[in-house]
Order: sequence, then C-alpha cells, then structure tokens
Amino acid sequence: MEWELNSKEPIYLQIKNHMKLRIVSGKLKEGERLLSVRDYASELKVNPNTILRVYSELENDGLIITQRGIGKFVTDDVEKIHNLRKELSIELIKDFISQSKNLGFSKSEIINLITDMYEEES
Repeated sequence: MEWELNSKEPIYLQIKNHMKLRIVSGKLKEGERLLSVRDYASELKVNPNTILRVYSELENDGLIITQRGIGKFVTDDVEKIHNLRKELSIELIKDFISQSKNLGFSKSEIINLITDMYEEES
C-alpha cells in the first residue's frame, strides 16, 4: 500500500478520496478494471463493507462503472475525469489562498510564491 490510513477522518472517505486522486492523476486509467471488493479489502486490511461503500459512492459519482458478471472499472468518460481534476485543483488553490491570506500575504505575494515554487518544481 502506497499510503497510510489515519484516524482523522472515516476510513471509507480516506479510501474514496485516495481512489479519486488515483483516477484523476492517471494512476488508474480510463477503463481499467478495479480489484474486487474482497481483494481490495484484503489488501487494505479493512472490512469488505467499507470497500463496497467506496465503490458504491464512486459509482454514484460516475467515476466507476459495473459490468455485471465481469467487475468494476474506471469510467472511460475522459471529460468527467478532467472536470474532477479541475474541481480538486480549485479546492486546493482556494485553501492555499485562504491560508496565505490568514498569514498576511497580499495577492501579489501569493502569486509570486506560486510562480517561484512552480519554477523550482520544473
């Protein structure tokens, strides 16, 4: 497992958010088959009902689909995945801006910080 569950939020929500990130980042590709409920629960050492809930919510969100008798798959709706990636990025940016304002940074200082960090990461 490439990440650790914590006790700060419900386990199912941590798993759901992690799967969303794997989908939007391309680590789980469009149309890729997911592990069975039992296999994923075993891998994460959680109750299968937890994974069942995660899969159900992701399916309700349109991020995964069920092919009866075959399994569950990541949606092949590229636009849906792109929109989710954009939504998640906007949430991160809003949080960053809010926290930066609370620290006393001005708009231009925030923009400069982002520009500097982007260039350092490139």
